Amino acid sequence: MCGFTGWIDWNEDLTLQYATLEKMTDTLAFRGPDATGTWISPHVALGHRRLSVMDPANGAQPMVRASGDDTYVIVYNGELYNAPELKRELEGRGRSFTTNCDTEVLLVAYMEWGRSCVERFNGIFAFAIWDTREQHLFLARDRLGVKPLFIAKQLGRFIFGSEPKALLAHPAIRPEVGPEGLAEIFIVGPARTPGQGVYRDLGELLPGQCATVTRSGVSVSHYWKLESRPHTETVQETAKSVRDLLIDTVERQLISDVPLGTLLSGGLDSSILTTLAVRHYEQSGKGKFKTFSVDFVDNDKHFKAHAFQPNADAPWIERMNQYLGTEHHTFKFDTPDIYGALRAALHARDLPGMADVDSSLLLFCEAIKQHVTVAISGEAADEIFGGYPWFHREESLNAATFPWSLASNMRASLLSEDVAAWIRPLEYIGDRYSDAIAEVPKLAGEDEAAAKMRVMSYLNITRFMPTLLDRKDRMSMGAGLEVRVPFCDHRLVDYVFNIPWEIKTAGDREKGILRMAMEGVLPDDVLYRKKSPYPKTHNPNYLNATRSKVLEILDEGTSPLLPLINVAKIREIAASDEASSNLPWFGQLMSGPQLFAYLLQIDIWLREYNVTIR
Repeated sequence: MCGFTGWIDWNEDLTLQYATLEKMTDTLAFRGPDATGTWISPHVALGHRRLSVMDPANGAQPMVRASGDDTYVIVYNGELYNAPELKRELEGRGRSFTTNCDTEVLLVAYMEWGRSCVERFNGIFAFAIWDTREQHLFLARDRLGVKPLFIAKQLGRFIFGSEPKALLAHPAIRPEVGPEGLAEIFIVGPARTPGQGVYRDLGELLPGQCATVTRSGVSVSHYWKLESRPHTETVQETAKSVRDLLIDTVERQLISDVPLGTLLSGGLDSSILTTLAVRHYEQSGKGKFKTFSVDFVDNDKHFKAHAFQPNADAPWIERMNQYLGTEHHTFKFDTPDIYGALRAALHARDLPGMADVDSSLLLFCEAIKQHVTVAISGEAADEIFGGYPWFHREESLNAATFPWSLASNMRASLLSEDVAAWIRPLEYIGDRYSDAIAEVPKLAGEDEAAAKMRVMSYLNITRFMPTLLDRKDRMSMGAGLEVRVPFCDHRLVDYVFNIPWEIKTAGDREKGILRMAMEGVLPDDVLYRKKSPYPKTHNPNYLNATRSKVLEILDEGTSPLLPLINVAKIREIAASDEASSNLPWFGQLMSGPQLFAYLLQIDIWLREYNVTIR
């Protein structure tokens, strides 16, 4: 994995702008700690930071290849899991290769098939290719948006990069936020509306989109979208298809020239991936497999089961370790650790995020990086198989809003009167929900109940899942760790999206078809364990630390946060039982302590990014 950035300017000589290119590229050093590279011409500048995973000796970027009188230059972030097949096909068509890395495969695929090359890729990727003869830049992002690609379109200029920080390092991009950006932070966040970059004039290429930049302008199109199709397989046939797809996906994603392991929580999803990985390693004679888990000091003392987190992970992690015999590493963090990392997590994301859920993941990834360079993680299974509580609760299904954001009225009450009148938070989130509903691909003849579940699945895949993928990309790459997410294989997502709800919940269980597909692979007690989300600290010291700091900020009276919020309401919550509540205001994990941590991150963001509100 890597990070890249660059820009096109049709009116300026960019060979005089090398210092700016170097500054932009350097912001991404943590994404690519192994090497740096730049390429510059009169109207195009490209920068790259590399994390070496495949063919470390020969995969330097920007990569330049010539064909006849044409020259192509690529910067790329990601992995192509079908690179071996593509390489063989291209060689059969007369193409030659000088490396064993997938960067060259992707570039040669573009040279052979042009823009349609993206339709052939299985992987996670974002890239930009400059064609010197055609004088155009071609960019694309993977189908599920696992890899980020932020963009800014200006008159005669197009700027892009793997993270906002790279674009913010360009003098033409300022850290300004308008009413839409504030609404994203205060009523949508830590999610983002697809395409929204929060900063004024900053957007992103959407999942499954590609773009061509020429002197005439920017042309953007979709090469992939979720489609609704009839499902004709039986329950047993569906379980077999899911199993076959998962096995193929995991085995493809285990290819690496550097050490690899899995994140293991003891839950269904990570246990499946780990078991399939261990079996493949055993069959391939690759030796003992590495697994990693995270926990928090005194969680065993303070954990209390509730609807959103029914049981603790530690006993189940030990169960899987004994079952698989992996080389396991558990990392345990204390309250000062995760509180102290809130600032680093903010800088990794360039925006306020999931508070300690982000900061603990950043610390976890930094610890994992001491042992491996590549890790496998279970994101997306709940979105595509219907594992979250809101898939199974009538109040969520009938809420007429995003089911992970049922506390919008409470969140709107946290804003100052002036800001609330300016950004109209409830109207804003209502409009974004309506936009999402309008996109859902309908299936002719589907009854009302089935159509409702299709809508719920679509919302989760296109609106909630990107939040977790953003989080995983920024926190892992913030530690120079590549994380692969097999449940985001587009073939699997496309297939499962069209499985009827009664089959998805086979056996009258959430993710029932996934459990059925893995019968005989996992121990039954793990296979049928109740879902538990990513672990967080339950230590009251964390609430005390975040609440105290927020109250300190309120008392100081100098923070740029203060004009934006309802100070009296924040004080009221701090003094009430809501502060320690387990009722989430976003997702499953963001409850009382995380509210104060989120406000702290907003304060840090406004100050340290010198954000201007206008």
